[in-house]
Amino acid sequence: MDDHPLFVRGLELLLPVTTDGRAEVVGSTGDAAAAASLISRCLPDLALVDLHMPPPGGIRAVAAIRRTTPRVRVVAMSGSADPAPALEALRAGAEGFLPKTSEPEELLPPLLAILDGWAVLPAALLRAALRPSRTTPVDLDSEERWLLRAISAGRNTVDIAEELHVSERTVKRMTAALLRKLRVTSRAEAAAVAGQAGLLGE
Repeated sequence: MDDHPLFVRGLELLLPVTTDGRAEVVGSTGDAAAAASLISRCLPDLALVDLHMPPPGGIRAVAAIRRTTPRVRVVAMSGSADPAPALEALRAGAEGFLPKTSEPEELLPPLLAILDGWAVLPAALLRAALRPSRTTPVDLDSEERWLLRAISAGRNTVDIAEELHVSERTVKRMTAALLRKLRVTSRAEAAAVAGQAGLLGE
């Protein structure tokens, strides 16, 4: 699943030749919302998901694929050096992560390893994944912390509005401000940040 046609076309041409026909591209889309349904139709052994597809984004696509076709092995990819989205993808169910800065030929050995049942991560990402993180990424006031815990518990906008005695519009505005402050784009990512920062047990 990738929104860069040239990258996908390169894999389509390269995979069959370099793997003696063992691997080929059976489908592609740049639409993250359509990724899970495409996978369930094509039933590939492996799905490559670009984490920077347009909303709802690659992390949501990884989670949706994991829910709908759990036997498909999912590999997240990104051209960014920021480890946070890659770690989110792993939490969402990806078996591996590969940087898109690699040459297509360099992607083949790790892709084949993942097909054989291995998990593959760059060394720097593995270190980031293993590093304990119990610090709050940003300073949150008591109301923001409460809202973050409510979001992490899966409470919807109506419930939160009733609890705070404010309108649903106000809760949506507060939530959007909180996501911006945490530098995430979804409630799921916010919940992951809360877990990392040790806020869920407070």
